[in-house]
Amino acid sequence: MGRHVADDPVRALTLAWRALPAPLRGWIRFAGPYGRAAALWGAGDRRAALTALEASPARLAAFSLAVDQPQVARSALARLSDRDSARGRLAARLAYREGRLGDAVRELDGARGWRAARLRRSLRAEIEMLQPGRLGRGGTGPRHAPGPASPRAGTVLHIVTDALPSTSAGYTVRTQEIAVAQRNAGMDPHVVTRIGFPVTAGAIDGRRTVTVDGVPYHRLLPWVMPGRADTLARTHLRHAARLAGTLRPAVLHAASNYSNALIALALRDAARLPVVYEVRGFWEDTWLSRHAIADLDASDRYVRSRALETHCMRAADLVVTLGEAMRAEITARGIPGDKVLIVPNGVSAEFLRPLPDATRLRNDLGIRDDEHVVGLVSSLVAHEGIGTLLEAVKILNDRGTRTRALIVGDGPERGALQRQAAGLRLDAIFTGRVPMARVRDYHAVLDVFVVPRTPDRVCQLVTPLKPVEAMASGLAVVVSATAALAEIVHDKATGMQVPPQDAEALARTLQLLVTTPELRGRLGEAAREWVARDRTWERNAARYRAAYARLGAA
Repeated sequence: MGRHVADDPVRALTLAWRALPAPLRGWIRFAGPYGRAAALWGAGDRRAALTALEASPARLAAFSLAVDQPQVARSALARLSDRDSARGRLAARLAYREGRLGDAVRELDGARGWRAARLRRSLRAEIEMLQPGRLGRGGTGPRHAPGPASPRAGTVLHIVTDALPSTSAGYTVRTQEIAVAQRNAGMDPHVVTRIGFPVTAGAIDGRRTVTVDGVPYHRLLPWVMPGRADTLARTHLRHAARLAGTLRPAVLHAASNYSNALIALALRDAARLPVVYEVRGFWEDTWLSRHAIADLDASDRYVRSRALETHCMRAADLVVTLGEAMRAEITARGIPGDKVLIVPNGVSAEFLRPLPDATRLRNDLGIRDDEHVVGLVSSLVAHEGIGTLLEAVKILNDRGTRTRALIVGDGPERGALQRQAAGLRLDAIFTGRVPMARVRDYHAVLDVFVVPRTPDRVCQLVTPLKPVEAMASGLAVVVSATAALAEIVHDKATGMQVPPQDAEALARTLQLLVTTPELRGRLGEAAREWVARDRTWERNAARYRAAYARLGAA
């Protein structure tokens, strides 16, 4: 939906609430009815936000679509007159949100006005670009890519979506750690982010290159950002080709999703360089976890995105992924098993050192000596299942075990989670986003690290980074019993598993752990030993070097 923000000021307001510093967020309410609703929504009072717009079906539909509430939007549209000029655009946006791209275009048939015409062109372009092989057609391929004889041995160009220092998440930390480990192993890694980043993500930072711990991050920042998917992708390709011509990499290493893989594949066609496609997740399933879609066959966005991801895996010279569940999904799509390499999430040596003293931070957070602390470091999105953790902490306190929930991170669910905690009468601690360098300070505060993920398909497949870091720190870890998490946490050996979304079972397990320090210590030590043995970035750098050598690029 990001490409439609210019056409959707309501969406822009809801994003502004999250992007603004807390002291400035209150000003959003002065931006008219939508601003007041955005302020209520951001604060977690979702019912009040929707009720505030109830009198205007068009406004309610527009706001509901901006905050991913399709059922409300559908009800509001049913109240809207067919003669209302906004109806076609709103119906098209609803279809787009549900992944019905073809229906979205058809909803604009007969719609008048420049806004409808621009939206129709944008949607058609997006559908066009979801067809394999569209990038680079019509003379738009790279003209400045390195020739076949010019690559610099050991130079790697990582093509990613977002990155440090502007965005801190498991995805960006993995990129950084891979590049640092490769540099330490004698390679010359460079990272390039998607076109427009980080400016399009809200950061006022126009630097073309930023170096983080010795790793150069290159930004592709055109003077004018294209709005349509086709022109955006082709502009991205031209800028990436110029950078590749300057760096002369020996291998192109693209990370999820397909938009990055397509750039790498187009550059390969011009420069005859090997392409590694690193599948860090299945983004169509992440999208699905945030949008309840009853009929996947009717969602041509899901079907087309999945097919395009599979095309990129098949076209790449080598596919890298994070775990066995992900590898099984990839081979089930017809990718030969000998073409798929697992390079799991890992940790740097820093995470294997003893944790810092937590006394001062506990005092700063207002944690009392008689309180246990359970929680996590995570992006606050729905499929992380953090609401189940809050319910479990409520059960523990009702049973007389004084426990605080510590939630480190930020994301779209933060306001709702804070409101849930208040409704449960929990004095939960929400820190917001913290610098990567301070993550271990918060690890030191925790008695138990919890990963309460939902049973969504994306959670069954994708192995997260944060629990591996917690295990390296020697923390006892409790995770939902999903296939991906079971690969890293062996029940009652390196941690504990509980059924997903079962607050009672989670409370029982947490009760056992917080009241049994010997058990916590034994599980934490076993987890640390397992990570130290097989899950370090140093070891992963050797895996990448061997993979590049296999492609003749080491």
